[in-house]
Amino acid sequence: MVYVFLADGFEEIEALACVDILRRAEIPVSTVSVNGTNSVTGSHNIQVIADILASDVDINIVECAVYPGGMPGAETLSSGKDNTPSVIAKHCVENDILVGAICAAPLVLGRLSLLENKKATCYPGFESELKGATATGERVTVDGNIVTGRGPGCSVDFALELVSKLKGEKLALSIRKAMQCDE
Repeated sequence: MVYVFLADGFEEIEALACVDILRRAEIPVSTVSVNGTNSVTGSHNIQVIADILASDVDINIVECAVYPGGMPGAETLSSGKDNTPSVIAKHCVENDILVGAICAAPLVLGRLSLLENKKATCYPGFESELKGATATGERVTVDGNIVTGRGPGCSVDFALELVSKLKGEKLALSIRKAMQCDE
């Protein structure tokens, strides 16, 4: 199961493009609200009804955890009342399970010291949050089982990289072609 964590103020395109593309790849995905209710409002006032609450996350079936950016969404995922996003991020890194964070959200990983001696990218201006990492400035950076993306315009590439890591490059390329993305 892929868990995509949502907090009020999340960047809609980063979260929903990821969910869409993962589902095109027939990868099980659940959106997870850390708000205490299923209703989550993005940074551009788009309301989303999350599939589950953070209390419903099953650490035993996580195949990937995804952290979209947007503010204050990314900040809430890092230091909000619900620590589930942090617990899952640590579990994933410690167990070599895929983790994806885009835009401002790599700060979740950086603040947990999960980017030590890694390469990562983020939204310009958040590089200081990548504690211990080498900031690449790339659209998408992969270092082991950590995938980071620079920002909203990189959402499709970010999601396709997650598909590639989970189900192989051939499927990711097939989805890219079907979606009419430039190769």
